[in-house]
Amino acid sequence: MVLITIIDSCAQLHPQANGNPCEQISFENIEPSESDTYPISVLNIDSLKKTIVVEKGVFIPMEDGISLSANVFRPKKEGRYPVVLSFTAYDKDKGPDEYSPVVNAAYLDDFNLGTYEVSPWTMWEGPDPAFWISNGYVVVQVDSRGFSKSEGTATLFDDQNIQDFHEAITWAGTQPWSNGNVGLNGVSYLAISQWVAATKNPPSYLKAIIPWEGNTDSFREVLYHGGIPETVFTEFWAKRINECANEEKPLPPFPVFKRIHKKPHLFQKISPPPTIYLNTIKVPALICATWSDQGLHSRGSFEGYKKISSENKWLYTHGRSKWATYYSKDALVFQKNFFDHFLKGIENGFDSIPSVRLEVRESLEKYKVRYEKSWPIESTKYRKLYLEASSNTLKAGSSSKTETIDYDPLTDNASFTYTFDKDTELSGNMKLKLWVSTSKGSDMDLFVAIKKLDTEGKEVSFYGKLGYTKGPVSMGWLRVSERELDTAKSTPWQPILTLQNPQKLSKNEILPVEIEILPSSTLFTKGESVQVVIQGKDLFCHPSLGHYYTVNKGIHTIHTGNKFDSHLLVPVIPD
Repeated sequence: MVLITIIDSCAQLHPQANGNPCEQISFENIEPSESDTYPISVLNIDSLKKTIVVEKGVFIPMEDGISLSANVFRPKKEGRYPVVLSFTAYDKDKGPDEYSPVVNAAYLDDFNLGTYEVSPWTMWEGPDPAFWISNGYVVVQVDSRGFSKSEGTATLFDDQNIQDFHEAITWAGTQPWSNGNVGLNGVSYLAISQWVAATKNPPSYLKAIIPWEGNTDSFREVLYHGGIPETVFTEFWAKRINECANEEKPLPPFPVFKRIHKKPHLFQKISPPPTIYLNTIKVPALICATWSDQGLHSRGSFEGYKKISSENKWLYTHGRSKWATYYSKDALVFQKNFFDHFLKGIENGFDSIPSVRLEVRESLEKYKVRYEKSWPIESTKYRKLYLEASSNTLKAGSSSKTETIDYDPLTDNASFTYTFDKDTELSGNMKLKLWVSTSKGSDMDLFVAIKKLDTEGKEVSFYGKLGYTKGPVSMGWLRVSERELDTAKSTPWQPILTLQNPQKLSKNEILPVEIEILPSSTLFTKGESVQVVIQGKDLFCHPSLGHYYTVNKGIHTIHTGNKFDSHLLVPVIPD
């Protein structure tokens, strides 16, 4: 039997537990089968089949006459159980045998997707029915309208989707095997669908959600990083989502998509991404946010936690591989205890756990976990480290001397380094303010990486998107013509762009810009350094993250000192 246990004591999760060991959770009667598939291992569920009912192709009727296709997995034992529900556009009937070759194909020299075991019933990025049924839940998988076996025209997170999600939740909450309490769970698309479903007065049957790594503002977080079109992942996803749709496609034909994608403001007019009204969400939420999925889901998960109106919300942070973490022992414990409390009404102390599980990275595999009451962390002390061009360093104080540093945006970069004189934790958003100019052209693309260097000056790498193992601490982007800030939404540590009023610059015109650096949490020990790198193209070669429509020409110049207060704002956590 595969047994999953809590690796920390309850006292570590919530002080009121007085050190008592936590409840064990398990996959009952499941034996792992021998499998050459790596990193996914498929569990043998033959013995479990005797104790459950599997209903595939169940149709959920919608008020407008179409039906959504669902799979239902429930205990054979009579009773009423809470429901774990997921919506997907990727075909609920495709299991790990079909999607694992895709995962394995990405297992390259600089990637580590981790390892995990799931049952063959597990759809792509969805909760494993075998685990949840073994712990007293019903699992319902639903194809979104117009995808796979569901009827209707495919759309992406519009009002029709909201209505569908609400009707499916009501259906799940009123079935004879349901106790009337429904929770949503899943990764990526399956997380975004939860944000959408939880808006606009969802039915009372919806008691809790677990949006695990899902963006909340696709225009800023996926399509246009700092106003620069992201070309690799978004064009891949546009093809994939249209291929998954049954008839009418939710996105423009791919040649049209590529053409309008080059121009952010044209894209907003022709194919505007959906708006998720986070402030209307009041349902209890366990949100997973990662330091590692930069350029896809990292920013959106933190924004979701900050902006939803739920009185009961928790933030589970990590810096590891996405899928291996979602199906890991500690994550499943957290998910189960959360649903046990809100769907089963078990007084397990979950409501006394501090709201932020903070995973502080030291290296690729080394990290420590503690709990905080809020995000951003209340005790944060923001500190300015000023760029000094002549020495390529970051200084605690600003210089009275005006200096410049040039770099070719197509072949070179500029870097600035600060060495810590004591152990220092940086947890939160960073901001980079620069004074910049270009010798040619009317625009600039700025790509920024925040790196950690060890005491010998060698880079310490961290996990990045899709298990990339050569990632920096964090990243930021800016197309200078899109520099206008939304002053109502921006904070001193997080500049928010309007992305609505492009303003070109002139040759050799010196302008101030502010660049949002994605959230991170990293410990720098005494003698280690933080380094900021600025260049005009992608900072590394990544098979699913790239920006090919850049605008750079000529030589870029960064101005420092005196009135040119170029600096990196860092979030220092006191001892």
